Amino acid sequence: MKAKLSTWWDTLHSSFWFIPALMTLLASALALVLVDLDGRDFVRARNFLYSGGVEGARSMLSAIASSVLSLAGVTFSITIAALTLASGQFGPRLLRNFIRDRGNQFVLGAFIGTFMYCLLVLRAVRGVEENRFVPHLSVTVAVALAVLCVSALIYFVHHISQSIQAAQVIATVGNEFDAAVERLFPCTMGSGPRESENTDDEHAARDIFAVFEQNFRAVTAQSGGYVQSVDGEGLMKLAVQNDCILHLPHRPGALVIAGDTLTRVSPAERLDDAMQKAINGAFSFGVQRTDAQDALFPLDQLSEIAVRALSPGINDPFTAMRCLDRQGQALALLAQREIPSGLRYDDNGCLRVITHALTFAQAADAAFGPIRHYASDSAAVSGHILEIIARVAPHLKRKADRAALHRHAEKTLQAARCGLTLGFEISSVEERHVAALNALRADDAESRFHSIA
Repeated sequence: MKAKLSTWWDTLHSSFWFIPALMTLLASALALVLVDLDGRDFVRARNFLYSGGVEGARSMLSAIASSVLSLAGVTFSITIAALTLASGQFGPRLLRNFIRDRGNQFVLGAFIGTFMYCLLVLRAVRGVEENRFVPHLSVTVAVALAVLCVSALIYFVHHISQSIQAAQVIATVGNEFDAAVERLFPCTMGSGPRESENTDDEHAARDIFAVFEQNFRAVTAQSGGYVQSVDGEGLMKLAVQNDCILHLPHRPGALVIAGDTLTRVSPAERLDDAMQKAINGAFSFGVQRTDAQDALFPLDQLSEIAVRALSPGINDPFTAMRCLDRQGQALALLAQREIPSGLRYDDNGCLRVITHALTFAQAADAAFGPIRHYASDSAAVSGHILEIIARVAPHLKRKADRAALHRHAEKTLQAARCGLTLGFEISSVEERHVAALNALRADDAESRFHSIA
């Protein structure tokens, strides 16, 4: 339930209509409150900025309402044009970032909210001689809101022109990865292996899976889609309460089809109908991936931008290299974090949950794999991949991470040799390949020196 509520709130908070609707409700409430204040004696006695009559108030409120409604239509049209441009240039998966943009939502909310405010105040203006009523305070606030809308329009034109630039899009997606790393590492789903226990995850996992194959029951998914979030704390409590071990074969971002194995429970006799329902409730599915618990999703978005930039129709290697720069920063950040074990223990040191934790090698595959394939005939981009590997090398702390980058350096050289035809271009890539290997070896030697010291 916690995972579903979290996903529901993320979806609601990221929707294009939620903030404008909330601002419209607030504007409506403000109109009702101010009209009520205008009817009180201490408000009538004040010398307000607006001191006109009934017809003047009606004309002003009508002009403001019609103007901001026109501005809202223009804003919506510009937003749709920006979304179309972003979809064609950066990929359809980037549309979510533009829709959830707070600046666009607040601007649209300001226009719609001001329109609704003027309508509600306008209905309170009365011109009958024996019961004339001009809400001076409300009209004054309407003028202030109109000035605010003009400022919002100026901001919107500047903001939308900035948000569709490749550099800004890449920076935004990269910041999403940084935020995901801050949320997910270190993992809070139980604790890792105890110091006195066997910390070799590979051997431990092999033994545990052997036990699973002998005595387990599978929990099938009642619905399908992309795994958007998993309630890790809830699954840990469920495993402790039922004294069992849960194996989660799917990480956030994976596609699950209804009827697939969602979780495996051992021993098998611990599983009942209530537990199956609780396990299904711990998973939240959607029609698309999100960065809530899927740290690879922003890296895939950056790779998509780079691959589109390398297509023959666009042919923009500099955008691809900028994506590689941001991916290099992301990998350097991930390399400095402690990767949590896939074996999660409770407070008493008992193994309860087995997951597939994100590894640095998986992140490197997402960052370099797709780009390397389409950059094999570009000496500049292939060489830049090797340069980024050399830049990330000093930040590595684990031998496995260094091996992952060494593997990508070799594959990049092989792809360049197959795709490039000019000898000097191949030589340039080979020089950067040597520099990348030297950086990886130097980092390895420095690590050994510090370990000996």
